Amino acid sequence: MTDNNLVPEPQPSIFDAVNDVLKDEEASRRVMMNPALAKGFPNGHPVEPADHDDDTCACGNHHGACGCSDEPDKSDGNDIPLKAVDDIGRATAEDVREALHQVIDPELGIDVIDLGLVYGIEIDELGRAIITMTLTTPACPLTDLIEDECASTLAGLVEEFRIDWTWDPRWTMDRITPEGRDQLAALGFNFDNMPQY
Repeated sequence: MTDNNLVPEPQPSIFDAVNDVLKDEEASRRVMMNPALAKGFPNGHPVEPADHDDDTCACGNHHGACGCSDEPDKSDGNDIPLKAVDDIGRATAEDVREALHQVIDPELGIDVIDLGLVYGIEIDELGRAIITMTLTTPACPLTDLIEDECASTLAGLVEEFRIDWTWDPRWTMDRITPEGRDQLAALGFNFDNMPQY
């Protein structure tokens, strides 16, 4: 005779499967919150953290391993200085830069990366993002709105973030990426008729 009042055995969850592979509960929790972080585990297994002396490039990978150049490339907007700690389960500065394409300047309707408002991104040893950013003018009242957009965009990607607002160097239209110029041209901006400073 079976007793139908027994609670069934717990079934393995997706988290259990991820944790079985990674063998690290904290890394498993981060991957569950942001599955894109799983790409940092070649062949499904975590790698030993590398010693990050002078052997890493700006994106957090070993020189040459990522295909990026030490020379900044002004043509595609990748000249933002990136500094990252490449630990298991942590977002890199490159991940943060890609996410910031979703943060739109409310006045111009173009993202802060293509407008050239982001001057630098750093991920510290605790996984916090420090973003050095400016606005088109120091009198711009949108800092709170942009910080809120960043918070929404970076939620689940980094534990914490901070924006260090700077006005040096002053933002100019030269900082707008070719993609940003195309978007602004589509909105009717004529760069040939803009004042030059």
